[in-house]
Amino acid sequence: MRIRAILACISACGLACSCALAQTQNALEIESLTDDGRLDFVHTNGNVIVTATTPVLVRYGGGVLTADSATINRDTGEVAAAGKVRIQRDDQLWAGDRIQYNFHTRQMQTEQFRTGRAPVFAGAYGLSGDITNRLYTATNAFVTADDYAAPFERIAARRITITDEYVEMRHATLYLGGLPVFYFPYYKRRFDDSGNRFHFVPGYRSRFGAFLLNSYNWFLNDRLDGSVHADYRTKRGVGAGADFNVHLDRWGEASLRYYYAQDDAPSEDLAGNRMPDDRQRVYFAYLAEPVTNVTFRSQVRYQSDALMTHDFFEGDYRQNPQPNTFFEATKFWDNFALDLYAQPRVNDFLNTVERLPEVKLTGWRQQLGASPLYYESESSAGFYHRRFAETNGVPEPDYDAFRGDAYHQVVLPWTFFDWLNVTPRVGGRFTYYSEATATNTTANEIYRGVFNTGAEVSLKASRTWAGATNGLLQLDGLRHIVEPSLNYVYVPRPNERPWEIPQFDSELPSLRLLPLEFPDYNAVDSVDTQNALRLGLRNRLQTKRGGQVEDWLEWSLFTDWRLKRLGGQQSFSDLSSDLSFRPRSWLTFSSETRFNVDDGQFRLAFHTLTLQPNNVWNWSLGHYYLRDDFHAVPTAWGDGNDLITSRLFYRLNENWAARIALYYEARDGRMQEQLYTLYRDFRSWTGALTFRVRDNRNGDMEYAVAFTFSLKMSPRYKLGDDTVRPYGLIDR
Repeated sequence: MRIRAILACISACGLACSCALAQTQNALEIESLTDDGRLDFVHTNGNVIVTATTPVLVRYGGGVLTADSATINRDTGEVAAAGKVRIQRDDQLWAGDRIQYNFHTRQMQTEQFRTGRAPVFAGAYGLSGDITNRLYTATNAFVTADDYAAPFERIAARRITITDEYVEMRHATLYLGGLPVFYFPYYKRRFDDSGNRFHFVPGYRSRFGAFLLNSYNWFLNDRLDGSVHADYRTKRGVGAGADFNVHLDRWGEASLRYYYAQDDAPSEDLAGNRMPDDRQRVYFAYLAEPVTNVTFRSQVRYQSDALMTHDFFEGDYRQNPQPNTFFEATKFWDNFALDLYAQPRVNDFLNTVERLPEVKLTGWRQQLGASPLYYESESSAGFYHRRFAETNGVPEPDYDAFRGDAYHQVVLPWTFFDWLNVTPRVGGRFTYYSEATATNTTANEIYRGVFNTGAEVSLKASRTWAGATNGLLQLDGLRHIVEPSLNYVYVPRPNERPWEIPQFDSELPSLRLLPLEFPDYNAVDSVDTQNALRLGLRNRLQTKRGGQVEDWLEWSLFTDWRLKRLGGQQSFSDLSSDLSFRPRSWLTFSSETRFNVDDGQFRLAFHTLTLQPNNVWNWSLGHYYLRDDFHAVPTAWGDGNDLITSRLFYRLNENWAARIALYYEARDGRMQEQLYTLYRDFRSWTGALTFRVRDNRNGDMEYAVAFTFSLKMSPRYKLGDDTVRPYGLIDR
């Protein structure tokens, strides 16, 4: 039978109860780990000494010690443990055959040990600890990602320093097996950071030929780290660059990246223009909050041509094909925010609205004194320059102007019958445009006033069926929540219509319904007359799973009833539907559609079915349909799609896994892209072999194969990166 004792509650010499209770504070907790275990208590010099000759567990605060045997001083926290000693504090583990440890001071002494936080481990001899700084030093030490008694890959040094956060070495050597392969004058590895490492990606692509992408990630200190890149592509030539990351505590984080490619066979853009031979990109980012409620943000993204990232950084291009440059400073108060924003153009092949600069004051919705009224506002002023792309030699004429805009609104939230929410509102906007200067012409200054009013009506009702259970659908009770809503917006005709004023902030193409009311609708220069009612219905079915409330089904429907139609509009906007259905905890179906009520056709349909029953395999099947939209308006979507996707991951065993991703364009019966990846776990590092086939429709079939590997102690990818960004497996 297990014997569990709280030492503070035990007095070997039969002290008085009041004395025993006083000693319970900050006491060690001891537990024998065997049924026949024995704990012997002895009172010596005012201390209680506990001896365990069988496996024992000692717990205090956030630390836990287990050993085959131990002698514990209940009062000082000192423990002398022997035989398979394990000490865990937070997420860091220490292991050794004989360890002397003080739970109160965290001082440790041992002849041989191993420690770490997966996937970084360290081992050494002759450990001693600094009580005050929780700093440990040891001799004949090594760092490894291989959690084996005899690690294959390790970095070794005569002396090592270990804290709760990092390990530090000087004059260290990288060993593979017993072979020394690299020397580090100084080496530092944080338990939560990747630190110094090499990355190599060998492979072949039809457009590049054989290639080798090389990176060395370095860590100088807590203030500065970065990477150096040196690449070679047999068809395209050499490329090189460097990255710098600066950590300035409260003054924020800064990153600078530069890459240059001497392209031996540059491609052509869509207009047939040949890209330059010397190609480069510069990226700078800065984010800081030096004092409370003050934020600085900055980004500079320059590239020599429109296809620089497309050709050499495919993953970055897919995330953002039109990089922008901006500088921003924001000050927050409880009810207001002041924002200074500047956006110059650094890439002349992109359409840009320069803001040089723009100042905006935002008033969050706030109560007006003791009245039932609430007020919100948004005011901005700036100098704006609309610049069009310079790619065809005959660009559209640029234009610029000063604009000042002020919007103020008052709302009155009411609740009737404890369930009906009614929020009427009234607001007004005044906008001033200076003389707009364009090529060989000047437009007069403009004053525009806009009045708006309306009201939102909503309610929430629910009903619960506690006895609704179904094993197949994992139902343990059912609650239905329904939320219907009506949002009416009325804007009389402004004195100046959108086509009569400069367009700096105009409506852009969007697959979602745009906001209907102000100030959420922020296309300042596209504000026009409006008389519409947004109809909404949200349904949620909830159940219990694993002791937690979970949405079993969620379905939202929205459409706009245009009581007054503008040119080209129908009485009803598209019917927008968002659906998420989880009939099992491992099975999810999601759907997003836009349905044209007038012609009875879908304009958008995006469906995904995901199965993830365990950590052995998962599969997702998707369908993305986008109808062609070539209306002569700036918000037209353009070319459509009818794409079917399938992604399958399967873990063959502990060492092998495979992933397949297929993209099929149903409109022309074309397998657009295929990705096949085979993963291998090599103890201290992982490898992935990827093969891709792509049909570019207007060009040749493109083939690519690449091998990527990553040390576990310095992983190249975050967990799941290869799923959301699979192109990173074949490029930088």
